[in-house]
Amino acid sequence: MSNLSAVSQTRHSSLLPMILIGILFFVFGFVTWLNGALIPFLKIACQLNEFQALLVTFVFYIAYFVMALPTSGLLTRFGYKQGMIIGLAVMAAGALLFIPAAFSATFELFLLALFVLGTGLTILQTATNPYIVCIGPRESAAMRISLMGIVNKGAGFIVPLLFSAWILTGMDAFSDSALALLSPDEKTTLLAELSGRLVQPYLLMAVVLIGLMAFVHFSPLPELQLDDPADKNTEWRAVLKYPQVLLGTLTLFCYVGVEVIAGDTIGLFGQGLGLAHFGSLTSYTMAFMVLGYLLGITLIPNWLSQQQALIASAVAGIAFTAGVLSSDLQSFVLSELLLGWLNIPAVPDPVMYLALLGLANALVWPAVWPLALQGLGKLTATASALLIMGIAGGAIIPLAYGYLAQQQGNQNAYWLLLPCYGMILFYAIKGHKLK
Repeated sequence: MSNLSAVSQTRHSSLLPMILIGILFFVFGFVTWLNGALIPFLKIACQLNEFQALLVTFVFYIAYFVMALPTSGLLTRFGYKQGMIIGLAVMAAGALLFIPAAFSATFELFLLALFVLGTGLTILQTATNPYIVCIGPRESAAMRISLMGIVNKGAGFIVPLLFSAWILTGMDAFSDSALALLSPDEKTTLLAELSGRLVQPYLLMAVVLIGLMAFVHFSPLPELQLDDPADKNTEWRAVLKYPQVLLGTLTLFCYVGVEVIAGDTIGLFGQGLGLAHFGSLTSYTMAFMVLGYLLGITLIPNWLSQQQALIASAVAGIAFTAGVLSSDLQSFVLSELLLGWLNIPAVPDPVMYLALLGLANALVWPAVWPLALQGLGKLTATASALLIMGIAGGAIIPLAYGYLAQQQGNQNAYWLLLPCYGMILFYAIKGHKLK
């Protein structure tokens, strides 16, 4: 009876933190995957080319690289719970910066606001991810992270639809052909009006983030105790002795790069193909990611180990990338087969394969984290910060894709995904075992 009572108490003690962290993961998804619709929007509003538009992802994700190690020191000083509150405050400041950026239609101000938002998310993610790994059995950590992934990508599914309905209505007036008919002054006025549409949503976002600060402050979320008080050696360089962490960081670098490309460039790809609903295409990728997380919850750890899930993800990523590169832009067979029964607008086969990468990507993040953090104890916070630095892949790899797209065309540039999935496959088979 005592064992049963202990199990029940563990589940009860894990439930409330899971709910609270789940709310924060929804915020992660909402803010992060808004970029997928924001990129083609700013491409029009600020008159950008493909490479310039993908600076949105660059400044947003480079914040993770720049701020990850300082964040580790911040968490050491203030603790994980206070770190969440600080992260939300920084995000609220970033959302408020969108208001002068929108009024002035200045791309550089948009980039500054996105960097501040990314900084806040760095603090928030570094504080929250260890909770999910450490508040329950480690062998089921991927299942718990998958639950958080459903919340995160569920937000990612919703936000492009909301953005399209609220912001992207009447976009025919802003097409290249329509703008070409206007005088320079008329064009400037019309684009300023378009940019101004961002004021209300980001003001609302700031209000919600401030409300969440109060929510976390008054919540009974327990503080993680990961450090051994008898051992004060928390020197971050100690983590460099663990190959599974270093290779895990490189794997996450590749993974976040391909995840961002699948989620954030699909709108640009669709816009270039003349698809009217380009602003909502990120929802296609997010829907397949949610499906992938559901499979993870069902299969891990009873039917599939975390390592096997990672191998399957890498192989599927390689296969779907081959589909993006080789399928016909004039064919709609795949989307009609998969989505026709739902009456969802059909897309060309390469776009559909790009959306299917969401399914391949879903289980990479939840599988890599527990494999990389295994046996680290007091170094968990510093290792988490290093892993978070891998999110910089979302800055570098999509920007490289933008450059290749300018040179080779959107479809051909997706070959960049193949070596990234190769790295994920290596980590799944061998890299995580190197101690």
